[in-house]
Amino acid sequence: MDRRRVYSALVFFPCFYILVRYLPPGAFFAFVAIGILLAQYEYYRLYFAKRWTSGIGLGLGLGVFVSAAFAVPGLVTVPAIATVTVGALVLERLLIERDLKTGLLDTAVLVFGVFYIAWLVGHMILIRQFEEGSLLIFFLFLVTWANDVAAYYTGTFLGRHAMAPEISPKKTWEGAVGGLLGSIAAAFACRALFLESLRPLDAIWLGLLLGVAGPLGDLCESALKRSAGVKDSGTLIPGHGGILDRIDSLIFATPAFYYYLLTMRTP
Repeated sequence: MDRRRVYSALVFFPCFYILVRYLPPGAFFAFVAIGILLAQYEYYRLYFAKRWTSGIGLGLGLGVFVSAAFAVPGLVTVPAIATVTVGALVLERLLIERDLKTGLLDTAVLVFGVFYIAWLVGHMILIRQFEEGSLLIFFLFLVTWANDVAAYYTGTFLGRHAMAPEISPKKTWEGAVGGLLGSIAAAFACRALFLESLRPLDAIWLGLLLGVAGPLGDLCESALKRSAGVKDSGTLIPGHGGILDRIDSLIFATPAFYYYLLTMRTP
């Protein structure tokens, strides 16, 4: 394993713990919003050749708008977000000259970036607003990362059958099963250590849910990188690649976790 990955983790984990546990919710919102912007920018760079365009700026601005909507419940409704997003993109298409042959595809990329990253990851802000929000954030991250680690080592030592060779050749079905068991074990460990309000049945279902949603998010991001012909989305984090590479498993896991809590537990 690349030592830089270990060093990055040693720096990140204490800072993240202090941020979530002790700092006010506004600090966590700023953390998530900045992460969304960086991940969105890396996503746009997979498609757009130039480092900066008016479209990228618009997409990032809409990402901030969506993040703010999550931070202040009731301030902006879902229809308002959709209306502003579509209206801004249409105006950008009309007012700025560009190659009409790629105009529709450019717009689709911008819209997808707003909803794929800002909208899905923004649910993390809503989770933090629950009664045990800080503990639920730790649960989400630990279970998702446990799935990644368990899948990696199980696939390395026992992997024989490729899951999606054209998208991610190293992922195997054996690794997926190992990751699923790892996420369930992590869910029970979190329940025992700091989240006693979680029922055993919830730990099982959430382990399964996040153990499926996390790898799907990883595969989706791998497909985007494969289509762009790159290995990593960026180089911001030593040994890990870009921000998008680090949060890919959380992109689908976060809203799945939120709606489970909202539907099954109503915390």
